[in-house]
Amino acid sequence: MPFTANYTNQGPPLEQLEGIQGACVVEFGTDWCGHCRAAQPHIAEAFQRFPEFRHIKVEDGPGRRLGRSFRVKLWPTLIFLHNGHEIARLVRPQSTGEIIEAMARISP
Repeated sequence: MPFTANYTNQGPPLEQLEGIQGACVVEFGTDWCGHCRAAQPHIAEAFQRFPEFRHIKVEDGPGRRLGRSFRVKLWPTLIFLHNGHEIARLVRPQSTGEIIEAMARISP
């Protein structure tokens, strides 16, 4: 599953994320967040290098339990999962290189 352009209003249940096999990046943020918009070209470019990764974009905000379960405080936050386990995390990434580096740690 390649780069996903839009945040989904309802993220998957935590149990579903924990059951994903392989490499996955869960991105928490919002469409109106300036930091999130600025990071999108870097995230998209990184996904071109790792097309085998799943990309799940979850709209976050007050009362959103999935973001709280990952202790998300700033947007965007990228959670890098391998077989449902968090391997790495980036908060407000500012370069493609740092995203690629995190993805390379769990590349199949």
